[in-house]
Amino acid sequence: MVRNEHLLVMRFSAMGDVAMLVPVVHSLAMQYPDLRITVLSRRFAKAFFDGLAPNVGFMEADLGKEYKGLRGLNALYRRLKAKHFTAIADMHDVLRTQYLRTRFSLDRYKVAHINKHRAGKKRLLSTTHRQLVQQPTAFENYADVLTRLGYLVELKFQSIFPSQGGNLRQVSIAELREKKSFHKWIGIAPFAAHDTKEYPLEKMEAVVASLCHQYANARILLFGAGRRERECFKQWCEKYPKCLAVSTQAASLFEELVVMSHLDVMVSMDSANTHLASIVDVPVVGVWGSTHPFAGFMGWGQHPDTQVQLDNMPCRPCSVYGNKMCRRGDLACLTGISPEEVLGKVELVLNHKCKHS
Repeated sequence: MVRNEHLLVMRFSAMGDVAMLVPVVHSLAMQYPDLRITVLSRRFAKAFFDGLAPNVGFMEADLGKEYKGLRGLNALYRRLKAKHFTAIADMHDVLRTQYLRTRFSLDRYKVAHINKHRAGKKRLLSTTHRQLVQQPTAFENYADVLTRLGYLVELKFQSIFPSQGGNLRQVSIAELREKKSFHKWIGIAPFAAHDTKEYPLEKMEAVVASLCHQYANARILLFGAGRRERECFKQWCEKYPKCLAVSTQAASLFEELVVMSHLDVMVSMDSANTHLASIVDVPVVGVWGSTHPFAGFMGWGQHPDTQVQLDNMPCRPCSVYGNKMCRRGDLACLTGISPEEVLGKVELVLNHKCKHS
């Protein structure tokens, strides 16, 4: 390859989708050290890509304010064009990135965009001709874009941090600046963007109560920073002294990632926290409701044996992203999962009976 090649990688979207880019961008950067890579995304993603590799840079763009509308996109395009990119990878394929890539294409840039394999995902949801087969993962879809641009990538990635995890001394939460070797840090992220992906809170509280009772040296670290999360975590922290709400106390997303990198296990829904834990090399006990790992969104390196889901429901999955109404109306795919099943998977990880891949 030519030494002055400069690749633009575009992905806005939700936090989990952008986090899933990390293993792919890191693999690309390591295997093509002379390639300059700039990731264009929303501000939060800076925590993922800053320091990821010497040849990876980050550029933020607020498409809702600074670059809003057609005029804003044209201004963003002029800014991007001044960077002298040689290839454009659209990892999002929505109207705004389609417009940007079209402008690049008209100016004779090398451009490729993601194939989301919508037809295969649609067959996962069919009520008459369901084909419950593994779809290409998001990581494979991202890597395929790079292949079409001439960058064949072997996906190899462990963590955004060194093997010992992030530096806890950088954390502003005093209680978490050190982890003793005999401590068990268990992450709990019980919320998701849609209720069809959320394990019932009363059952998750039963999981938390059991973990507090079962592990004398445990800290239960709670992740999620929305209004509902704050209200719930306040109650849990008052009720269970071993609980600490990390997301509501941490000074930044980067701090959360540092703390997360020292977890022994994370319990999460099919949500962003699954992917945050995955890019810091933490095993995840994933709880699945209306969605399914076969849609291609299981966290990087996660083991199928640590996922909790009801396989005997003919209506499941009923959604790729969890944004559709429950077909039955009772969310049985989630209410039917017992706290004991979740606890069993946690114990599987803590007892090292299921190796994190």
